[in-house]
Parts: sequence; structure tokens; C-alpha cells
Amino acid sequence: MANRQALRELQTRLADRLQIARTQGVAASWLAVEAGGKKYLFPLSQSGEIFPWVSTQPVPYTQNWFAGVANLRGGLFGVVDLASYVSGQAPPPKNELARTDSRLVALNSALEVNCALLIDKLSGLRNQDAFSDFSEKAPDAPDFFGNQYVDLNGATWQEINLQLLAQQAHFLTIGA
Repeated sequence: MANRQALRELQTRLADRLQIARTQGVAASWLAVEAGGKKYLFPLSQSGEIFPWVSTQPVPYTQNWFAGVANLRGGLFGVVDLASYVSGQAPPPKNELARTDSRLVALNSALEVNCALLIDKLSGLRNQDAFSDFSEKAPDAPDFFGNQYVDLNGATWQEINLQLLAQQAHFLTIGA
């Protein structure tokens, strides 16, 4: 019962913040996340629900970046380890305790891909005012990379276009 009350209070606070943001004209553009020691920005319009880490059911004969499948609110989602997918290297083994800050960020249902990205940490919402500089993506960067942004502390954030990611043949082909 206490969990339900805490959830209601969280939802109320979030609704209040969104209303304040609308009335003040402040709009967050990105969900800021960290994975594999790098900082990424997901467009809010392409991001879906955020789930706490749940163990995944491994799927044999899949790419090393495919963590398995998970039941998220009654839906079956493929889980992709974002850091491993971007780097192309196998993810380091982590136990359940090391996953306490990890989250699963589902892709927006409009993208029509039942997939969640495994990230190491949420870093909040960001808008254009949070950054002092940006540069266009490098010519050799993956197609789904967008601009790079530098925040006021000098940290670099890589924008990821989740819609383009969800259309990548490599992303959709999980078989090894």
C-alpha cells in the first residue's frame, strides 16, 4: 500500500512539474542517460516508458549486445545493451547489485518496435539551455547519431535518434 501511495505522489509531482514547464514555456527536449561511461540524449518524443532494471531472459544465438527479453507491464520487450551496441563489444558481466542504478528505456510505441534500451543511469531531462555548444555529427558516426552537445560543465553528450536506430537493419537483426 505504501508503494502505491509513493507512486501516486511521484505521478502528482511529475504532473505538477510538467504543468509548470508548459506555463513557463520551458520544454525539455531530451532524456539524458549514461551508458558505458558515455553520455547520451534521447529525444523525448521518441522515448517511451522508463522501467527499473529487471532480469532478462537470455535468448540463445543472438548478438552479444542483445541482453534478452523482459516482461515490462505485461508486454514482451527485447532488451538491447546500449553501450555494447554502440561500441560493438560484448558487455562486461554485471551482477544484480551492480545494476541498482540501471534502467530500461522503452522506445516510443509509435516506432512500432517492442524494444527497451539498457542504460547504466538516468541523468534527468535536458533542454537546449543546458548546453553551451554543439557540433554536427562526425562523417564516420553511425546514422542514428545526431549532434554532439557540450553542457555548461564541459561534458559532451551524444544525441541518439531513436527512430533511425529502430530502422537500422543491424539493430533489427538480433541473430548471431
